[in-house]
Amino acid sequence: MEFEHLIQLVEAVSQSGLTKFSYEENGIKIGMEKEREQVVVSAVPAANAALVSQEPSKASSLEENAMPKNALQARPASGQPTGKVVKSPLVGTFYAAASPEEENFVKVGDTVTKGQVLGIVEAMKLMNEIESEYDGVVKEILVNNKDVIEFGQPMFVIE
Repeated sequence: MEFEHLIQLVEAVSQSGLTKFSYEENGIKIGMEKEREQVVVSAVPAANAALVSQEPSKASSLEENAMPKNALQARPASGQPTGKVVKSPLVGTFYAAASPEEENFVKVGDTVTKGQVLGIVEAMKLMNEIESEYDGVVKEILVNNKDVIEFGQPMFVIE
């Protein structure tokens, strides 16, 4: 296959809705794969907004993916968390534990020290540890495991 034809093939696959493509000619194999898009749905339970990540093929109810129950406790009328807030330093996917088999790094009521790992944010296939900026007790966890989070989004409340 000539280089120009290969470029045309890549462009055609990129513009199509295909997520995976394989081609073989004269013993030469070409494979292309595109990551699936994520759809972000905004829901408003009570007075607080929550982001819910869903794959188009795996729809689930908003109630299952809403904010953690402890996230709605002890909020002043303004809806803002009280205490010292640890915010996300980047956009990515939040993980509460190092692997699915392990326990979460922290839970509500745990005592933490400055520099202690609270969770992980995956961004561009890199795992970034989120460390506590404060000494204290975890009062609230404002994000769920596998949530897509934004830069500056409040994640933990430490008292």
